[in-house]
Amino acid sequence: MSDRKYIFESYQLPSGVTLKNRVLLAPMTNFLSNDDGSVSDKELEYYKRRSGGVGAVITACANVNEYGKGFDGEIGAHRDDLIPSLRKLADAIHEKGSKAILQIFHGGRMCPPHLIPNEDVVSASAVAALRPNSPTPREMTEEEIQQTITDFGEATRRAIEAGFDGVEIHGANTYLIQQFFSPHSNRRDDQWGGSVEDRMNFPLAVVESVKSAVAEHAKGEFVVGYRLSPEEREEPGITMDDTLQLVDVLAKQDLDYLHISLSSFNQGSMRDENDTRPRIDLIQERVGSIVPVMGVGSLHTADDVEGALAKVPMISLGREMLMEPDWVEKVAKGEEDQIRTAMKLNQQEELAIPEPMWTKILNVPNWFPKEEE
Repeated sequence: MSDRKYIFESYQLPSGVTLKNRVLLAPMTNFLSNDDGSVSDKELEYYKRRSGGVGAVITACANVNEYGKGFDGEIGAHRDDLIPSLRKLADAIHEKGSKAILQIFHGGRMCPPHLIPNEDVVSASAVAALRPNSPTPREMTEEEIQQTITDFGEATRRAIEAGFDGVEIHGANTYLIQQFFSPHSNRRDDQWGGSVEDRMNFPLAVVESVKSAVAEHAKGEFVVGYRLSPEEREEPGITMDDTLQLVDVLAKQDLDYLHISLSSFNQGSMRDENDTRPRIDLIQERVGSIVPVMGVGSLHTADDVEGALAKVPMISLGREMLMEPDWVEKVAKGEEDQIRTAMKLNQQEELAIPEPMWTKILNVPNWFPKEEE
């Protein structure tokens, strides 16, 4: 058995939920759900293959209403008739011995128009993303904002009824919650925009809606996490100073963790190449004594993970768990030298990465170390 100091320690979250270890499966889009938002058999197999070793599985994002669907093959959490499907997913993860956390989300201006009713893409303001062929969204009305806040609470209720152990509010990666916080995508002059404090109002209203649903519907302990991206490249865009003000407030919301979305755990500033101090360090120092912080990004080896866990109490593994579904188990057995660090093209079935996910992965430049057969 591995003598790793941190990885295999159990960890109790503020809600009282205890994780058997400090490694979680990171939320990763998989394009595997059915068109109606129900979970497919292929998706269940994909999650089963990666559950068991980790303390918890954070699922791919699930849209909270029909205007928030950001990907083909996305999990739906926006209708009550999807609760049995969500229950199958929670059961599949539990069956292997991990906690199950449903990531809930709205894509906002990043939603492909063909997935949205009447191709009516919405956001905080009518500002297109600075990406090729991005549609200009319609500015959300007050009624739509209030409905979306309610929808996050309703998605949480469905997760509770389906047997999940928690939800992760997706406030990162340029999607709707981040769009409200960003001065690039939010040019409003009402209560939902303007100063950094006013741009926090939508994220905080979502947090409150989720917490209210937990208070009303959960019979016992239930996890509420929040994922955020510390900075944006755009000008104007989210700065580290903005984010430190946001985490100051989020730390007081009785959350179970803040999940810091970075491509590399020790990543410095994306706005200023001379500012190399890890963003995760700044956040941990600022609020880590108040709310648990979770890191992610390019943590391939057990040594990488141990080093990260010396800084923060939890980490999540994404690409590493795609390449090596048995990452945690191999570390536990002292078989670290057998952990895959690349995928062979003939390993698709063994790794339980079905179509169309496999082809999409292979087509992303530099996203994946690959070996020939």
